Amino acid sequence: MTYSSSLAMNRTRYASQGRNTVAVRASDARLGPVSNTIILIVLACVLGLVYLTQVTKTNAYGYQINNLQERQSQLKSDHDNLEVASARLQSLSRAQNSSVAKNMVSLAPSDTLQN
Repeated sequence: MTYSSSLAMNRTRYASQGRNTVAVRASDARLGPVSNTIILIVLACVLGLVYLTQVTKTNAYGYQINNLQERQSQLKSDHDNLEVASARLQSLSRAQNSSVAKNMVSLAPSDTLQN
């Protein structure tokens, strides 16, 4: 008997009655507890970085909004002051040009008091 025929006989002995000659085993690829812990730590770090970037952006926008609100309040107070000054200046010209002021007679002092 030759070497190849003896191998063929051995194969037929194991492959009898519908059995496969190659055993296929389903391998479960599972992560161990150390790998799971490392993955969870990395995910927590990534979430922390995303949170910090969002908070930083929000704070930057907050500073801009605060500066704009201060500028708005300053412009409002300047506008109010200008309205008061405009009303004061217009009131003098209105009083001088009114019909009541035109009908008034100017008086010269007639006598002085002496001590």
